[in-house]
Amino acid sequence: MRDLFENGKKPEVSVIIPAYRPGIKFERLLKKIQKQSYPVKEIIVMNTEKKYWNMDWEFVNPNLKVYHIKKSEFDHGKTRAEAVKLSTGDIMVLFTQDAVPVDEFVIENLVKAFRNTKVGAAYGRQLPNPECALIERYTRAFNYPDKSRLKGKADLDELGIKTFFCSNVCAAYRKDLYMEMGGFITHTIFNEDMIYAGKIVLKGYLVAYQADARVFHSHNYGNVEQFKRNFDLAVSQADHPEIFKTVKSEKEGICLVKNTARYLCKIHKPWLVVDLVIKSGFKFLGYRTGKIYKRLPKKVILACTMNPSYWRK
Repeated sequence: MRDLFENGKKPEVSVIIPAYRPGIKFERLLKKIQKQSYPVKEIIVMNTEKKYWNMDWEFVNPNLKVYHIKKSEFDHGKTRAEAVKLSTGDIMVLFTQDAVPVDEFVIENLVKAFRNTKVGAAYGRQLPNPECALIERYTRAFNYPDKSRLKGKADLDELGIKTFFCSNVCAAYRKDLYMEMGGFITHTIFNEDMIYAGKIVLKGYLVAYQADARVFHSHNYGNVEQFKRNFDLAVSQADHPEIFKTVKSEKEGICLVKNTARYLCKIHKPWLVVDLVIKSGFKFLGYRTGKIYKRLPKKVILACTMNPSYWRK
C-alpha cells in the first residue's frame, strides 16, 4: 500500500460516531475531539432519531456533520459503512458515543500506527469508568493490556481469535484499503469491526493495538445482559465461518475466567469468585446458544438477543 506519510504529508482524518439518544458522555467526547493534538477534518455523526438530537452541538462544533436516520434503518455495519462513504479523510477514526478520550493524543496515537504500510486497522485501549465493577475492571485490563503490539496472520497460532480483535469503540482504518476490501459488512447484528479485521488479517495485512490511544469505556452488564450480548456475538461468528472457522473463542474465555479467579484470590476477595462463575456461566450459555441460533424458533431468538430490531428486518 502507498505511504500515507510520504513527503512529510499528514493524512487527513475523518471521525465517525453513530449516536442514539446521545447525552453527557457524547458531549464530553465532542469536546475531547476538538482538543486533540492531531487535526480532525470532519466529525460525521450518524444520529438515530432526530428528536433526540441537540442542535446546540452543531453550533459549537463547526466541523460537525450530522445525518439523521430512523431506528428501523440502524445497523451496526451498514450505518458505519454509510458514514464512511460520506467521509473525505485518508483515515477514518471511529468512536462509540460513550467512549471518552483520556487525553488529547488519542487520534495522534492511532494515526501513527499507519506509518507501517502493512497496517490496515488500529484500535485503542479501553480503561474502566470510575463506577466500573471489580470483575469488569480486570476484564478490561486482560483485553486491553498496557503494551502495544501488531497482529497478523503469523500470530493465529499464538493469539487465536484475539488476532482478529478490533473494537469500534475506538478504532481507525485506512480508507483506501477499506474500499478495496469492501468495508464493513452491511447487515450484521454485531462485531462488524472484528469481521473486517479478520478479513484484512487473512489477506496478509496487520491490525495494530495502540495501548497509548486510551479512552474511558466500560459497562456493568447484569447476567441476562451478558447472556444476550454473548448470544449476539456468537450469531455474528456463526454467520461468518469464512473468518471464524479457523479459530475458537472458548479457549480465550476459559483463560480469562482462570486469570480473574486468581486475581480475586490474590487481592483477598475470594467470595467474588462465585459471582465470576455465575457471570461466566451466563456468558458461556449465551455464546453456545447463539452458535446454534439457526435451529431455534424466532420467539426464542427474540428472547435471547440484545438487538431484537435486527431480527425484524
